[in-house]
Amino acid sequence: MKVAPSLLSCDFSKMGEEIIRIDKAGADLVHLDVMDGHFVPNITIGPCIIKAVRPYTKLPFDVHLMISEPYDYIDAFADAGADIITFHAEADSDIDKTIDKIVSRGVKPGLVIKPGTPAGTVYPYLDRLYMVLVMTVEPGFGGQSFMEDMMPKVTALKQECRKRGLDVLIEVDGGISEKTVGAAAKAGADICVSGTGVFKAKDTAAAIKFLQNA
Repeated sequence: MKVAPSLLSCDFSKMGEEIIRIDKAGADLVHLDVMDGHFVPNITIGPCIIKAVRPYTKLPFDVHLMISEPYDYIDAFADAGADIITFHAEADSDIDKTIDKIVSRGVKPGLVIKPGTPAGTVYPYLDRLYMVLVMTVEPGFGGQSFMEDMMPKVTALKQECRKRGLDVLIEVDGGISEKTVGAAAKAGADICVSGTGVFKAKDTAAAIKFLQNA
């Protein structure tokens, strides 16, 4: 299991230092949640913040766009230093065109589904994706409880990828901690996003290592 600590749970007054902390603690990626106050009822960070913190680590930046029109902002986030850009299947932008735009910028594309969206929604796009992100909470706020009933979607996606001979990574995001990561790993998740479970842990390195060994 690879671990992508979510900066949504870090101390925003010292984001650079927080990134250095999780890098030294053994994180595999840095997860950055972008919310526009429209697609989800919260507002977080934009391209200028991502660009400002990009020099603090060489870890891949996993940028999760929870915004209504992701297509319109691909260039901005690619320029800011995103290595992976995931966007929601439920957003207003055309999915094929948005994937094309991400790929054209040399960035890895991913598609995200909310808890109410079936796994099959992403099947038509699987052969063009680097990652599928299955939300295990309703997107918008950190610190929510893990929805274990999302695990069949993770398993279904993993099985579909194997059937087609695809190496698409399956990521889970929401309520991932030492208590819940086992269910995600058993279902077939490759990457777990953890905010509170990492940044609020007494021992950050130990928390990350536990999740990686799930």
